[in-house]
Amino acid sequence: MNSRFALLTVISLAIFLSSASMAAQAPPAKSSTWTAPRLPDGRPDLSGYWSNNTIAPLERPAALAGKEFVTEDEARALEREARERTRASDRQASERPGEVGDYNAAFKEDSRWALPNKRTSIITDPKDGRMPPLTPEAQRKFEADREYHSHHVHDGPEDMTTIERCITWITSGPPMLPSFYNNNYQIVQTHDHLSIVTEMVHDVRIIPLDGRPHADIRQWMGDSRGHWEGDTLVVETINFNGRRGWFGAPMTEGSGAKRPDEKMRVIERFTRTAPDILLYQFTVIDPGTYAKPWSGEIPMRSFEGPVYEYACHEGNYGMQLILSGARAEEKEAENAAKKGSK
Repeated sequence: MNSRFALLTVISLAIFLSSASMAAQAPPAKSSTWTAPRLPDGRPDLSGYWSNNTIAPLERPAALAGKEFVTEDEARALEREARERTRASDRQASERPGEVGDYNAAFKEDSRWALPNKRTSIITDPKDGRMPPLTPEAQRKFEADREYHSHHVHDGPEDMTTIERCITWITSGPPMLPSFYNNNYQIVQTHDHLSIVTEMVHDVRIIPLDGRPHADIRQWMGDSRGHWEGDTLVVETINFNGRRGWFGAPMTEGSGAKRPDEKMRVIERFTRTAPDILLYQFTVIDPGTYAKPWSGEIPMRSFEGPVYEYACHEGNYGMQLILSGARAEEKEAENAAKKGSK
């Protein structure tokens, strides 16, 4: 369901913009008179509730090659189309009563807004808005993992995605990339620490700002350290455990492949640019996986909290049922084979 939704989003974006006649343009610059609120130590206050929800895809669709921005009118039209997709998913319960259904408007956030900077992709570098190619070694690993997964989809919990297992989600990052719902964060800031509470799977990143060295412990979200460059908080993250799904895969981090990111380094930059905007920029550096670094940005919007707990792991009945269903299918196939051999 999720991969189909992602595909429809990209197709809709491509069809509309490829036929638009209005020239693309960058949004006007924000007023230079606004200054960010400060903590007692003089640093900009990044605390609050922020969302990176957007209908812009991670990568620019091929049909929009060379088109970096949309116009205001084009952005509004895209939002209207997103709302219609949500209404269509609400109708499926009556139109396709034999199916279990998909996430409806009570869950989805795809209809709320496009990127405030009107970009056609989250990726800003390479300039074509596309992820750089994998290295030959990483490509071989990806294909081998995908082939193995095609024959061992649900052998055990370790064969399922980190999302199905309620371990972590693509929104937790780094980099923190949006999904189709619950793209909400709460930032709590002190003089020497910054915490980012992620709504999905309720991950919490605790980022020291006091100059301490990185710990030599590999984690799902890596090990982050932050420092200030003027009014911008710069966060460097290393020591990933290499067990998450690949960037650019469907929203479930699917395909079964585990990206070899043990040596990956992610640089994030957080800058207050307006009362309701926290500009989030990131660069992924992983020469063992990608032919070159790649970067992106999302102007995160403020919203009125709170962020509620996403209690994914309490029982995780979905995973139990998926695995028990797989065992039942195997038993059924075994019995059918025995009958056929008689």
